[in-house]
Amino acid sequence: MTTLAEAWRWLTDPAHWSGDGGIAQRLVEHVVLTGVCLAVSCLLALPVALVLGHLGKGGALAVNLANIGRAVPTFAVLVLLLLTPVGRWSEGPTVVALVLFAIPPLLTNAYVGMRGVDRDTVRAATGMGMTGRQVLTGVELPLALPMIMTGVRIAATQLVATATIAALAGGGGLGRVITAGFNLASTPQVVAGAVLVAALALAVEGAFVLAERLSPPWVRGSG
Repeated sequence: MTTLAEAWRWLTDPAHWSGDGGIAQRLVEHVVLTGVCLAVSCLLALPVALVLGHLGKGGALAVNLANIGRAVPTFAVLVLLLLTPVGRWSEGPTVVALVLFAIPPLLTNAYVGMRGVDRDTVRAATGMGMTGRQVLTGVELPLALPMIMTGVRIAATQLVATATIAALAGGGGLGRVITAGFNLASTPQVVAGAVLVAALALAVEGAFVLAERLSPPWVRGSG
């Protein structure tokens, strides 16, 4: 029997889905961890990107600094955080490492989207007597929304794939399925865990694409 066939048998075994530490529990843990990290990343990155994009100052520096995070392996950041006071919290190092990992695409896409808004439209809104806040929320933000959502989609998909590192710090998620497979020298279980992560990433990507297609034209940037 091939490894893929054995991995399929492992995946379709009901005993592996239920109970403490089963696939269902690990899947929920993975989704919750990804959602929390994405929410925190958005709260940190998007306001900064929107303000800098509106002002047109300091954005290039902020984006370049954020992109430095792409050159630093997330696993290395996790290991370093485990040696700091943050490591005392069970999920603390993982959350911080993943948030830092997700910020660059969010910040970059939001800033680029804001600066890509037609300047004549902005000047016309200002000429009509709109305040800076009104221009930001009523003109620039709606027009930049498609690019902002692209950044959110990229960050979400990357987080799903990278959240497996939580298992290395004793956390939950689908990474525990993979590490357990390594500990048991079970190649089918390792492959099954990888398939689960890939399937979840594709599902998240598909959910964003579907949401975009069902959204109003102005959200898609086509109207």
